[in-house]
Amino acid sequence: MSSEIMRQIIETIEEQVNLRPSAIEFEMAYQARIAIDRIRFAIKHTEQFCPKSDPLREAALQLLDALQRLETVDRRFQERSRVPSQRAATTQTRSSMGSRNGILKEALS
Repeated sequence: MSSEIMRQIIETIEEQVNLRPSAIEFEMAYQARIAIDRIRFAIKHTEQFCPKSDPLREAALQLLDALQRLETVDRRFQERSRVPSQRAATTQTRSSMGSRNGILKEALS
């Protein structure tokens, strides 16, 4: 085999490996899901059992921000871990939803 063919084979294999999340990415996604659940629990219980105050509202906003960031990372991981055919379907669905949202916003304006 020529070195050019070997290089192409190696590049193809590397592409396939990079398409799938690594073991550490799965572990990080798992830990993110745990953190998301715990943050939701903390928000729910502080709203339910703590008196309303400015510091508490600020803490709740910080928790909500952290929750949104983790959920964004989780969504990216889920998209990355899908097989390519599922990714294409998700992308098509999102683009059609985006156009629907634009039409809805225009209708509401």
